[in-house]
Amino acid sequence: MRADSSILINTPDIEVWPAGLLRARSNRDARLLSRARHVLRRKRDGRYLAADLPEGLRPMMPGALRDAGMSWARDALRQAGHARWRPAATLPLHRLQERLDALGLDAGYAERSGLRLIAEPAWLLLAGFDRYRRPLWLRADAAGAWLRMRDAAVRDGVLIEAISGYRSHAYQLGIFERKRARGLGVDDILAVNAAPGYSEHHSGHALDIGTPGEPPAEESFERTAAFSWLGDHAPAHGFTMSYPRDNPHGIVYEPWHWCWQPRPSAAPVTPASA
Repeated sequence: MRADSSILINTPDIEVWPAGLLRARSNRDARLLSRARHVLRRKRDGRYLAADLPEGLRPMMPGALRDAGMSWARDALRQAGHARWRPAATLPLHRLQERLDALGLDAGYAERSGLRLIAEPAWLLLAGFDRYRRPLWLRADAAGAWLRMRDAAVRDGVLIEAISGYRSHAYQLGIFERKRARGLGVDDILAVNAAPGYSEHHSGHALDIGTPGEPPAEESFERTAAFSWLGDHAPAHGFTMSYPRDNPHGIVYEPWHWCWQPRPSAAPVTPASA
């Protein structure tokens, strides 16, 4: 199939990336990436599983083609080659409750926090690159809104940049696991990070915003010209700050975290082809 370098195909366990957006981690990877249309990348640890070559899938690690979720990823890749690809809007909430149980979060977390469970998008659009030159993935509608807002800020002499966008359930779980390994308790982590499945970053509508010269995800961002500009103009582009001071979710003040809110009448955007 023809590779669309602007679309990330998402499945519960594996992401299908345009090969040209990934960095080789070995000489063997470099040879495969130079010929690949896509790379199947495992979500829980970022390992490259297989390269989609003209002659078929080539494993990039031992046993990769038997990896959990490989069948689903193969099907998604095959369907994306159809002339008019119309994927489902979101993925099922696959095995998420098991992950929450492992963290010791009971069924009352949603009620206590006021946060809703968020399914991952089945595909995302490239919205440029973040501060660290990583691909920035967002839902198509949010991607367009972000790019328009960023350009509007530039016209007003203000520089805003993305720090991060879409995150998978598996990525959010990794944040918790790393912090717990450093000795933090779940309650301490929940004051800063939403539980896996409850972060707005899963939706593909949210992103963390910064400005050059300012450290990422720090309260000091509120004293910048970029934050002042966002306060005046972001709502016109559909973005709101999700976690102001004393928010009802119990999450610390995050002046850098903004989420695009779809209008009720807006039709979903789907790719005509891939």
